Amino acid sequence: MIEGLEAELHHKRGIPLAAHIICKPGELLALVGPSGSGKSTILRTIAGLRKPDNGTISCNGNFWLDTDKGINVATRARKIGMVFQNYALFPHLSAIDNIMEGLGHLEPGKRKKRAGELLSLVHLSGLEDRKPAVLSGGQQQRVAVARALAREPQVLLLDEPFSAVDKATRQRLYRELVELRQQLAMPVILVTHDLDEAAMLADRLCILHHGRTLQSGPPFDVMAMPASKKVARLVDHKNIFQGGIIGQDDMGRTTDISWGKFTLSAACQADFKIGQKIDWMIPASHVVLTDQEEGKNVVFGIISGIVRLGDLANVSIEISEASSHPLTMSISMLETSQRGFQVGNLITVSLVAEGIHLMAPEGSLD
Repeated sequence: MIEGLEAELHHKRGIPLAAHIICKPGELLALVGPSGSGKSTILRTIAGLRKPDNGTISCNGNFWLDTDKGINVATRARKIGMVFQNYALFPHLSAIDNIMEGLGHLEPGKRKKRAGELLSLVHLSGLEDRKPAVLSGGQQQRVAVARALAREPQVLLLDEPFSAVDKATRQRLYRELVELRQQLAMPVILVTHDLDEAAMLADRLCILHHGRTLQSGPPFDVMAMPASKKVARLVDHKNIFQGGIIGQDDMGRTTDISWGKFTLSAACQADFKIGQKIDWMIPASHVVLTDQEEGKNVVFGIISGIVRLGDLANVSIEISEASSHPLTMSISMLETSQRGFQVGNLITVSLVAEGIHLMAPEGSLD
């Protein structure tokens, strides 16, 4: 028996889909990608609000969709709880009455008590009689979550539920979602365009692009070890370049690559062979200042830009001997000032080997 939710979806009309989604009980899976990547389409397809050209959706061993067998369970019978981006509360109903709308499966005499319990679960006790218009954005979101849980769902679907609230409220709702998840033994699928939000809340990330699943895994693994240059860009890496494999340590400790006139040593990635062309990336945090003048992983170039981001400076370095686009690093504004860095200065940096990640090439980057 399949535990949790699994979906294999294909759709050619509108936004094309070629997505494979797995979410285990008690797990939060975040669907991440740019606008138009198919995140909300996948969520609505799981909910039964859209039908793919072909595919399957199963939850806890029960098939909600199997196009080959003609199975397409109606939305109301799919046992899903869904929180929409705009919450979709009934404006003429109070908070408790909105929740009671999701309790149609209970006897009428039991609905108000259960709705009150759900309000307490989302920290809204005492606001039972307030209508949506007099609730804050965060309070409306909590009512929407409580209504979604009222259906006793087997899976909870969250469609950008934090996008309509301010930053302080969003941080508070993050904490409450983490607490709530500890009480839920169901798959939770979150659609978001905010990578930081996904990395903070999710057990696994699923990176989508043009309706296709590009990579899925724990947040740190996806962000530190993207499967391709495309994924690296989608998780907001800027330092993506091309090179070639020139050596593999016999002890399996390092892999050496050429980057223009420079030689770089990375933590061993033995799947790549000597002579192979590769794409590679390094986070800005792993580009550090050095007083060395030469050696493996030491590169130099000309500062082409300095952009202040709070207490940090984003420094762009033109390295014409290796790439047509700059290497970027982050250093404190204090150090930038103390060293007198200005556009046009020569700068020498070291690329930390543990941060260099190799990828099979997808074609020319320049």
